[in-house]
Amino acid sequence: MKCFRGRIFTLTGNPFDDPGAWTLLEDGCLAVENGRIVSAGAWADRPAEDEVIDLGDGKLIVPGFVDLHLHAPQLEMIGSYGGHLLEWLERYTFPNEAKFASAPHAERVSRSFFDELYRHGTLTALIFSTIHAEATDILFSEAERRDFRAVLGKTMMDRNAPDALLEDPRRSYEESRELARKWIGRGKIGYAITPRFAPTSSPQLLELAGDLAAEFPAAWVHTHVSENLSEIAWVRELFPGIGSYAGVYDRFGLLGPRTVLAHGVHLSDEELDLLVERGVRLAHCPNSNLFLGSGLFPMQRVRARGIPFGLGTDIGAGTTLSMFTVMADAYKVQQVLGHVLNPIQLWYLATLAGAEALGLQSETGSLEAGKAADFLVLDLAATPLLEKRASGVTTVEELLAALIFLGDDRAVGECYVGGETMWERQKAEGRRQK
Repeated sequence: MKCFRGRIFTLTGNPFDDPGAWTLLEDGCLAVENGRIVSAGAWADRPAEDEVIDLGDGKLIVPGFVDLHLHAPQLEMIGSYGGHLLEWLERYTFPNEAKFASAPHAERVSRSFFDELYRHGTLTALIFSTIHAEATDILFSEAERRDFRAVLGKTMMDRNAPDALLEDPRRSYEESRELARKWIGRGKIGYAITPRFAPTSSPQLLELAGDLAAEFPAAWVHTHVSENLSEIAWVRELFPGIGSYAGVYDRFGLLGPRTVLAHGVHLSDEELDLLVERGVRLAHCPNSNLFLGSGLFPMQRVRARGIPFGLGTDIGAGTTLSMFTVMADAYKVQQVLGHVLNPIQLWYLATLAGAEALGLQSETGSLEAGKAADFLVLDLAATPLLEKRASGVTTVEELLAALIFLGDDRAVGECYVGGETMWERQKAEGRRQK
């Protein structure tokens, strides 16, 4: 048994509902055996150990981050300037995604993508690929090779996009079906049925996506909803008579407890009620919503209805893979709307809430007995300013706030998966210098 000694912070429940649903151990022991957590408690109460890993002062052990919505193929176009959602898709996204017809390009970006996720401390993610089956299979294979907990799927898209990215609906269904059969139930991998969004989906394509959801109940459904007002108006034109954006997906059997809809910035009360009825989850992406000027997520309305949600970076409209920045942006959005979020609540949204939204809370999202030993070691002295601020805190809220508002990828010192070192900043920086 391995015993990791150090300062430990974890959520134990939903702090929105229970403000005391967290634990901070100043001198803690995270006991790990066979890749799983045996206990997380005080060092004085540790079980008999075979190996001690003493992390020393100035470190904090936390659960790995969960990114609930991002686009792997858009890694290389982060920070592309200008335009709201629909213009931005035409100018940057579609030309970039067309490159993934090349397998060597897909391989190179896939390697860089998972390098970046580990570098930023993200150990679980719900991921969009492109329409290309081979590129998607490459992304799956790289996730498996890295022992990364990934839920991802091939994008389905058959209208309102460049010709190079348009599919025959039946072929899209068949390729998605083949990938789902190959990857569902394979280690830490999950499959997501992934129509891009209603405007690029014909009724036939959405019907076939619904057939996939019925055939593969263990799969997730991952798509976008109500991000931008022009997008919503376009959906009404494309699907007359259905009544709402969320209603389009419901018409084709795509809403359920394993559905994660990204954004939901402009959902009506009727749509929110529908999501409650179907058990749908949302991915809040404040960084990309701000970057594209899409709007402000109505967190209080969503919470009042009990709709589960977590945080997503949404790269490449999101300008960072850092969940520190995403937490900070979520805080700022709610400040503008007149609601103050506690740093413990923000940390919950970046970890356990995302795991709960994916139904993976028995595996990850917090440091509790029985879960996979997937965690981060954060360096509280990663930058001079962070060190100065963190050294003077007196409460857990102040500690987490220092990390959220001053931290970035430099604060991620090590990533552990199954209790084994998967990534170390010191080694990664050494490789870059060579």
